[in-house]
Amino acid sequence: MKSTRTPSTPPVYPGPAWGSQQWSRRPSPLEKLARLITRRRRLFAALLLCAAAALAVQQLTPASPVTATVMVAVRDLPAGHVIGDGDVRAAEVGPAMVPDGALRPSSPEAFTTGTPPPEASFDWLGSQLSGPVRRGEVLTDASLLGNGLLTGAPAGSQAVPIRLSDPSTLTLLRQGQLVTVVLSSSQGLDGPVNNEVLAEKVPVLWTPALAPTGSGLFPDQESEGIVVVAASAAQSVQLAGAISRGKVFLILLN
Repeated sequence: MKSTRTPSTPPVYPGPAWGSQQWSRRPSPLEKLARLITRRRRLFAALLLCAAAALAVQQLTPASPVTATVMVAVRDLPAGHVIGDGDVRAAEVGPAMVPDGALRPSSPEAFTTGTPPPEASFDWLGSQLSGPVRRGEVLTDASLLGNGLLTGAPAGSQAVPIRLSDPSTLTLLRQGQLVTVVLSSSQGLDGPVNNEVLAEKVPVLWTPALAPTGSGLFPDQESEGIVVVAASAAQSVQLAGAISRGKVFLILLN
């Protein structure tokens, strides 16, 4: 019996393996990164937004301002008060807000920022105030009672002591108070009274109330009725020894 099986087709050579679809080349690092970003695009977008926000905040945040350390009163202090540690505190203010002669901390170590300037004052503890001080006010050398009575007075001013005919007037005075000095004199007991203005609008520099007993400018027995004012050279000539020419009174001004 004759076989009917058809002859098989010879196999076809598929070619080299690198040409097959099953083989692919190894991806480069950039391609791996691109694929990773594609798969995690939401995460990367959030990270980029956070970085942008951080940069914006850093740019908008102002730099730390330059400050200076001064001493301010922690409460209202009266004239003549002896300054102690509990009366003042260190405060940081802008350099433009520091007045001339501002008091500095009592020791260089008390500076909170920076180093003390060469003119810093460290010996104000135990000093007396020359006038009343309000809470939060910056203290200066002019705030202290001392030998410099004319600190801050106009150039050419002179400190003139005046003995008043009515010592009770001293209780109404304060340091810096403007007064007009009047001399009242008469010719004989029954003669007409003549009032003469010796000086107008002169500031009070010192009264016995500004210093405790035994530490004033004059001995205790001689300071009664004494007030020291700042006057010009011409006014000083009129004020000197005025009590010997009559009675001396003050007019208090605002």
